[in-house]
Amino acid sequence: MTRLDRASTLAACLFAVILPATAQEKKEPTATELSRNETPAKAILRTFENQEYEFRSAAEAMPAIKWDYRPAAGMFKNEKSEFGPSEVRTFAEQVKHVACANFAFAAELGSTKPPDACDKGGPSPAKTNVELLNYLRDSFVALKKSLNEITAKNMYDPIDGPYAGPNTRLGLAGVCIWHVADHYGQVTLYLRENGIVPPASRANPPKLQDKY
Repeated sequence: MTRLDRASTLAACLFAVILPATAQEKKEPTATELSRNETPAKAILRTFENQEYEFRSAAEAMPAIKWDYRPAAGMFKNEKSEFGPSEVRTFAEQVKHVACANFAFAAELGSTKPPDACDKGGPSPAKTNVELLNYLRDSFVALKKSLNEITAKNMYDPIDGPYAGPNTRLGLAGVCIWHVADHYGQVTLYLRENGIVPPASRANPPKLQDKY
């Protein structure tokens, strides 16, 4: 066997062994495979982590100079609103609201006092886009920790509080997913109106950043 033949044979072996393994790593588990080790927390977080990616990646994609952007600026500001500001939120206000709400839901799931007035921005002093990105990241860390503590035994426990209460632990988890998805639907318009394709809609979505 010549050197070229040996190289070709080796390449063929590597192709047969390595590539299938790589393809298998990227393969999504089937419903049957998921059900073998499923827990309430895993089921909830599987969807919630997708929502985290969508919202946080959208926040990372908006340039700092656009964080004061709001659609229909100046309109609706004189209307009365029971929840939140009458005028459409700025991009920064959207991010701050979601972060505050995440901390609030985490607190309620943990039976501690949630931050006040998340509908109006909440108590955090975060203001710049970097501060708000860190605030948002930390809020998802806190809420995922609380969601991860939901079990088949405690998922129907009563949850009280000003945010989405009265409820059960499982019911509040559903609100957590819905709330981020609701505001992601809004901020995608902010991005599109500024000529930015939301990362989750791109052919090769970028990874989330750990530091800002």
